Amino acid sequence: MFDTTRILQASRAAARRLNLPDTATAPFCPSETQGSVVVAPGLSRLKRFAAFAGPGLLVAVGYMDPGNWATDIAAGSSFGYGLLFVIVLSCVAATVLQLLAARLGMVSGLDLAQACRAHYPPKVNIALWLMAEIAIIATDVAEVLGAALAIKLLFGLPLIWGIVLTALDLVLVLGLKGQGFRQIEAIILGLVATIAGCFLIELFLARPDAGGIAAGLVPDVRRLAAPGALYLAIGIVGATVMPHNLYLHSSIVQTRKPEAGALPDAIRMTTIDTLLSLTLAAAVNAAILILAAAAFHANGHTAVADIEDAKTLLSPLTGAAAAGLLFAIALFASGQSSTFTGTITGQVILEGFMRIKIPCWQRRVITRVLAIIPALIGILILGEHGVGPLLVLTQVVLSLQLPFAIWPLIRLTRNRQLMGAYTTPTGLAVAAWIIFAAIVAANLWLLAHMVFG
Repeated sequence: MFDTTRILQASRAAARRLNLPDTATAPFCPSETQGSVVVAPGLSRLKRFAAFAGPGLLVAVGYMDPGNWATDIAAGSSFGYGLLFVIVLSCVAATVLQLLAARLGMVSGLDLAQACRAHYPPKVNIALWLMAEIAIIATDVAEVLGAALAIKLLFGLPLIWGIVLTALDLVLVLGLKGQGFRQIEAIILGLVATIAGCFLIELFLARPDAGGIAAGLVPDVRRLAAPGALYLAIGIVGATVMPHNLYLHSSIVQTRKPEAGALPDAIRMTTIDTLLSLTLAAAVNAAILILAAAAFHANGHTAVADIEDAKTLLSPLTGAAAAGLLFAIALFASGQSSTFTGTITGQVILEGFMRIKIPCWQRRVITRVLAIIPALIGILILGEHGVGPLLVLTQVVLSLQLPFAIWPLIRLTRNRQLMGAYTTPTGLAVAAWIIFAAIVAANLWLLAHMVFG
């Protein structure tokens, strides 16, 4: 039988010898950053919003990760602009759920994991914790594959070496030890600006069809009947809503500390931050699909499921040598997002469900190792051209985990003992339940299709 006390003591001793922190530290540990951004009274509306802005951006960057790229590129190349409405509806669903998560954190002072622990029996909490961990690892697998592919595209290194090199993002975690939460938000803003800027230029080069875009925005479930369309649509939903982001948002909104009696205004400001940030995320996801539709599908390349092939084809098809380079730079930027959001979310669920606080670098090592192993196995079995299918698979896994985060979120935000006068409005709750039912139905269809063909 393992002596956990001795193991912890040995771990802390090793950390001290390597001059590594042996306790939870800011900015990645939620308990160390709660209330760290003070919103001073008397600010103008614009400055007040600026003080609350930031958490929504950390949530939004998760919707721009390499997993989203894979599903959007595959959808755009295979079906043109036809599945564009799925991205829009998924982003609407994500916005509704993220508004609930933010409201839970601001009103109750608990994140979703803590609230679950307080209201559900231990066995249920362990199950929910495991599901959340699976979601984080699935996301990190996508980040590892995306970052490794970006390294290959930019520097010519083999994909296997790129996967191994992604472990070095631990240096970023250690380098930011003790910094404020605003520094993390500034870095994320830089990553988002890089991604959005690259795709804005590429869309200009690709010259998409405005009429096709307009038609693709109109919902039509008949398009999902095409072979492979529903599978990709479910992948888009998983990539866009992302279950662990609900835990993340409910925690990081608590970094803001408004003055007493300002909760209604704080909720309004956070709502605006969430709407603007997720609108930006929707625009980036739509841009990826539109780019794939304009550059690939319109030119007869209807089976571009691999990100590397997408980068290779972009330059000749758009007539601009810089297009492929911009694509690789944006991919690298998106691949770094999990270094920050994945570490924070891992700490949130570990502290919330299990009441375990460990140094953030340890959390990063655990998550990244658990992501690198399946990524390496997948590439060794499928080869380097297996990156695209593997990325889409990780997003489908996320979709399968969604109900286990959405159900408690809706129930808890309707709990008057927990939320008081700020329980979720009936209309918003009905919308959330419809979203839940739609995701469950799609997941059941997928499982039935996988089992029975």
